[in-house]
Amino acid sequence: MTNRRFTSDSSQKIETYFSHDYLHFGNVVHSIEASDREVEAIWALLELGQASSILEIGCGYGRITNRLAKKGAQVTGLDASPTLLKEAEARAAELHVGVEYVLGDMRSLPWENRFDAALLWYTTFGYFDDVDNERVLHQAASALRKGGRLLIDQHNRFAMIRDRARTCDVLQCGDDLRIDILDYDALTDRRNVERVIVRNGNVRRTRISIRHYGFSEYVRMLRSAGFETVDAYGQEGTQFTSYGPRLVIVAHK
Repeated sequence: MTNRRFTSDSSQKIETYFSHDYLHFGNVVHSIEASDREVEAIWALLELGQASSILEIGCGYGRITNRLAKKGAQVTGLDASPTLLKEAEARAAELHVGVEYVLGDMRSLPWENRFDAALLWYTTFGYFDDVDNERVLHQAASALRKGGRLLIDQHNRFAMIRDRARTCDVLQCGDDLRIDILDYDALTDRRNVERVIVRNGNVRRTRISIRHYGFSEYVRMLRSAGFETVDAYGQEGTQFTSYGPRLVIVAHK
């Protein structure tokens, strides 16, 4: 396993945010049926086959990665959280699938011209400032072979601007609570999240900020990174609409 640690303050926040608490509420957020449906959409959008080599950047606990491997693809997953990767490996073993899991920084990928496809799924892109976010796209392009495809799934910022008032989402898992206080800043195009965990009688708070981009910005950044075509879709590959919940990008190198 490659061991690359983040050093910036934003990266430390990311590792804290994606910890045991994130894993604890994972099955409440993502049902088995929804995860299966997402994998079918990913498979179609990236035009995958059983011989395809795939990199999931920000793979978390392997919710998507292991399912892609179960369909017969050759899959590598990279994440910054040792906690989530340990769980991903355990779940892969339970499913009897082989996945290469790597602990690392998405801004510094250790591969060149290796993969047929890569994905940043479920708002895995945008954690850094604009310079580092674009570096992630350049690294993804370098990891892909000629003709490779990159898939990015993110909240649709137009929908968030429409609903930009401060909101609060609450999840319950047994007696435990996860409370997300959400604020979208239309001037910076960042979604700011304060997460409050109430678990086993303890209260923990973490914060994270995610940059959201529009389609024209993705076109500029991805072409600068070396991609030739960039297409937009809505949630799980449906037609994009201005106020739909997701913006899904597919770029061809």
